[in-house]
This record gives sequence, C-alpha cells and structure tokens, in this order.
Amino acid sequence: MTPTEVLEQKGAGLRKQEDLTLLHEVSVATAGVSHLEMCIQCGTCGGSCPSAADMDHTPRMLFAMLRAGMRDEVLRSNTPWICVSCYHCVVRCPQIVHIPDVMYTLKGMAIKAKLYKDSTAPHFSQTFVGMVETFGRSFELGLATRHYLQHYPLRLPGMAIMGLGLMTKSRMTILPKQIKHMDQLKAILNKAKTLELTA
Repeated sequence: MTPTEVLEQKGAGLRKQEDLTLLHEVSVATAGVSHLEMCIQCGTCGGSCPSAADMDHTPRMLFAMLRAGMRDEVLRSNTPWICVSCYHCVVRCPQIVHIPDVMYTLKGMAIKAKLYKDSTAPHFSQTFVGMVETFGRSFELGLATRHYLQHYPLRLPGMAIMGLGLMTKSRMTILPKQIKHMDQLKAILNKAKTLELTA
C-alpha cells in the first residue's frame, strides 16, 4: 500500500489518529523556527516548486505523512533530495513554513537511519561535507572525480574536456586550497556537533 493510499484510507479519521511525535521531532531538529506545525495543507509549496515534477511526494504530502507518523516512508522519499533550496516555497507559503530547512533535517535523518532509495545524493552530500570539514571549502575536482567514480564511472572520460576548460579559465584547481584560520572553523563545527548530540 502506497503512502497516499494509507492517508486516503485514514481519510477524515486522520485527525483523531494522528501521532505528532515524528512531526515534533523533525520540527525540533530543524534549525531556527520551522513553523512546520503551522502547515495548513494548501499546496502552495508544491505549486511553486521548480522541482516538484520529480518528487515522489509534494512537500504538502510529506508533511501529512509526518503527521501520520510514517517515519520510514518519509525518510525513503526522494523529495528532500530533489529540493534545490531556492526558498520560493517559503516566500509564497502563507504560514511561512521553512520548507527547505525541514528538507535538510529530513536528509540528515535519512542518512543517519540509512533510509534512502538511491545513494547518489547522500554520498554526494557526505563527500561535500567531508571536504568542507577538511579544507573549509569545496574542492570541485576532488568532489566531481569521487562522485563520478563512485556512481557514474563511464561518464567520467566525457567530463574531462569540460574539466580542462574549467582549469584553463582558473575556475577549478588541480590541488585543494585550505581556507585561512581552519582551526576556527573546526572549533565551530565541533561545537555544532556537540550541540546536536545534546539536543
């Protein structure tokens, strides 16, 4: 049974049966004030999203699934990974729900629980974060090479011409460059990890 069928089967009784534990967990884990509980299911977010056609659930449906306590289905959804963080949905949302921030939270939860259909986006995300933790910034050549070797090795030779063009225009470097005061960034990241563990 699909998540949509489950929600339709619950129908009008959804309000009586809803378990807000998961919704509250996601709301608390989201940076800042998410306003997630304020969603009125108007659908403006999905109608405003440039990537909605590729999502298996619209944000509105995902939030209904959160209200229904459908943890595994939510974390397996491709919706958070398809979100491009353009914030157009937030601008148009009548309740000012911080949808992209919620999507970041759901991505983190999916990675932690290892609940995702396709590992491409989570691996890319983890590689990017690892480079920021190591160099303080993205290292494009290393990021692209690792990503394509891991997921699309046959496409890598075709990317070489574009890579050489980027290097000749000084848009990409062969070696990574670490930012200044890396010790300060590491202190900030360590503090953030500590706060996350105690939250």
